[in-house]
Amino acid sequence: MERGKANAGTLRHRLVLQARTPSADGGGGDLGDPWASPVTVATLWGNLQPLNGDERLRAMKLESHVTHRIAVRYRAGVTTDMRIVFGARTFNIRAVIDVGERRRRLELLCEEGVAT
Repeated sequence: MERGKANAGTLRHRLVLQARTPSADGGGGDLGDPWASPVTVATLWGNLQPLNGDERLRAMKLESHVTHRIAVRYRAGVTTDMRIVFGARTFNIRAVIDVGERRRRLELLCEEGVAT
């Protein structure tokens, strides 16, 4: 897909944009996993494109991470506190780019894996 264009024919993946649900304990603290019951913000069409992958050794456990670029039509309010779900796969949004600053298309740079 050419950068800057949001051709409907290339937006072939049905994606779910989710936001976390913070659960306050009443004393200014947090009650656990904010992704335990996420809120669906929107269901949208996009283009999911793998960029690269690597493996890391963390706490004596090998973890693999794959980064992706997800192109969608412009939508206000998308932040790095949200995630994309595609089937059983979860993509944590690491950067939101308004391509050409024209409010026509967003590129979401994501990392596949468990939400953090």
